[in-house]
Amino acid sequence: MARTGFYPGSFDPVTYGHLDIIARSARLVDKLVIGVGVHVGKQSLLSSQLRVELIEQVTKPVAEHSGLKISVVTFDDLAVQAAKRVHATVIIRGLRDASDFDYEVQMAQMNGSLSPELETVFLAASPATRMIASSLVKQIARMGGDTSLFLPKEAEDAVRAAVARK
Repeated sequence: MARTGFYPGSFDPVTYGHLDIIARSARLVDKLVIGVGVHVGKQSLLSSQLRVELIEQVTKPVAEHSGLKISVVTFDDLAVQAAKRVHATVIIRGLRDASDFDYEVQMAQMNGSLSPELETVFLAASPATRMIASSLVKQIARMGGDTSLFLPKEAEDAVRAAVARK
């Protein structure tokens, strides 16, 4: 039976850190559903539809190289509810540092209480991507800095265009 993982996040924008977690997920699951969270109260730089399109574009090489089946969905409810809708058995989360760990463990415990059949698996960020945070990348872009070290070209172009419009 195929194992399905669910990787939720805002992906505003998708970064090399996200791609690292996605690629490494291929060792754990047969199918990965990437969930783009849509939160009404949160102001995103990129539309949810554009985030989905960017993730689909930048994950094609990962899928081709690893054989991992990747799909992308949006969700506006709890991650555990979205994970159950796509028949996932595992929620995948990346950890950059101790503050991520504290938050993510608490979230995993809450999710486990809500859906005991779902397991949360943490992947430590690779050293090369550990410092990447979407919020910092957006700040760099807004101030005219170079984001090419942190973003795939497609995402970099989309962020540059979005920043220019604002």
